Amino acid sequence: MIEISKVTDVEALRHISIQTFTETFARHNTEEHLNAYLEKAYATEQLKRELAHPDSHFYFAHVDGELAGYLKVNVRDAQSEPMGADTIEIERIYVFEAFQGHGVGKALFTKATELAKELHKRKMWLGVWERNERAIRFYRRNGFEQTGVHTFFMGEDAQNDLIFTRSFTD
Repeated sequence: MIEISKVTDVEALRHISIQTFTETFARHNTEEHLNAYLEKAYATEQLKRELAHPDSHFYFAHVDGELAGYLKVNVRDAQSEPMGADTIEIERIYVFEAFQGHGVGKALFTKATELAKELHKRKMWLGVWERNERAIRFYRRNGFEQTGVHTFFMGEDAQNDLIFTRSFTD
């Protein structure tokens, strides 16, 4: 089940954000850089601001009543890169390891696609770490093409995120 997240969900969002990000990236990064990123990106006040932003949309995925993953999409000025008014950004799709391979990520992706069409967006884009091969395969299978690269900072460690874009046809 996919449901919209509210500002009152900030602690659940903080928990799943830290846990899923750590599960995904800890083995490839130093503890120092990872912790610096987590403390900044997933601070309670930061997440409250993001949840309250009218151009950011958060959704939780539940499986049998248990929180399994989440999605964050951005439009207009909330996008992390200026990509235009006709685009929507998938900033985050994260799923607990225990639920990976069970369709949770696909359900969240479907929600993002539905929202893009509902908002009449012509393109969807996202950044994915160049070493996250599983995610890269997922996005390519779902019609995305690499269109660029941008820098992502894990603490003070500059890393490359590949920009993937997908266009919608009417």
